[in-house]
Amino acid sequence: MREASATARLLRFLLAATDPVRAEADGLVAADGRRHAAAPGVLDEAVRLGLVRRSAAGLAAAPEARAWLKRRLAGGGDAFAGQHRALDDVTLPGGGGRERACVNRLESPLSALARLKEKSGEAWLPGEAIAAGERLHADFMRAGLQPRLTMRWEPRLAGRQKGEAGAAREIADTAVAARLRVARAVAAIGPELSGVALDVCCFMKGLETVERERQWPARSAKLMLRAALMALSRHYAPPPARARAHAWGAEGYRPDASGIGGG
Repeated sequence: MREASATARLLRFLLAATDPVRAEADGLVAADGRRHAAAPGVLDEAVRLGLVRRSAAGLAAAPEARAWLKRRLAGGGDAFAGQHRALDDVTLPGGGGRERACVNRLESPLSALARLKEKSGEAWLPGEAIAAGERLHADFMRAGLQPRLTMRWEPRLAGRQKGEAGAAREIADTAVAARLRVARAVAAIGPELSGVALDVCCFMKGLETVERERQWPARSAKLMLRAALMALSRHYAPPPARARAHAWGAEGYRPDASGIGGG
């Protein structure tokens, strides 16, 4: 256990370095001057496991190092699944207000787009656009609109009574409210852009898949999605509060109403 912890510290040091690290008598030295006192046995074991590579330029973390470190930090029997997670706490709208939830950013349909940067270094998609797409996805899932991946074995008319509306009777109030929110969001985006937003945010399709299915030019879906999410973020944003005008008058004051009524 202690050796694994020492290996994890070594890998974190190497992964943070942008250039190969020099091995000196008293430890490792990065190009920016950072130092790490790694025991020779720990370094040799990391090299033997294929986590660290030696070259003429120095030491560097192998591509497998990051996955090993994620499994190590996840711990427990779910370590392999933890390697493929990037958990984060978010706030989502719920039936009775706002709810806290834990989401895996790597499963988010917008995770790759959220990492894109402009030439200036700013995010290609603003945070409010990413949040709008995730809110649409949450409402879509809460509404039960996602396609079924398994067969339903119960009879088609099971539980239906004479004069009732069938399956609509079984829809929960929260699902109905979520469906209304999805419908309003789609209407706010508009018919020209709502399709790509639903494909990516709700049906989890990649941009290349959207372009192939819709026969769009390459890289056009990314621009269409950005416009759709910006429109969606404006829909979700609360309207600005209107300033109320107040007038104070002394005793006997009467407002001038000569311009009212057009008389």
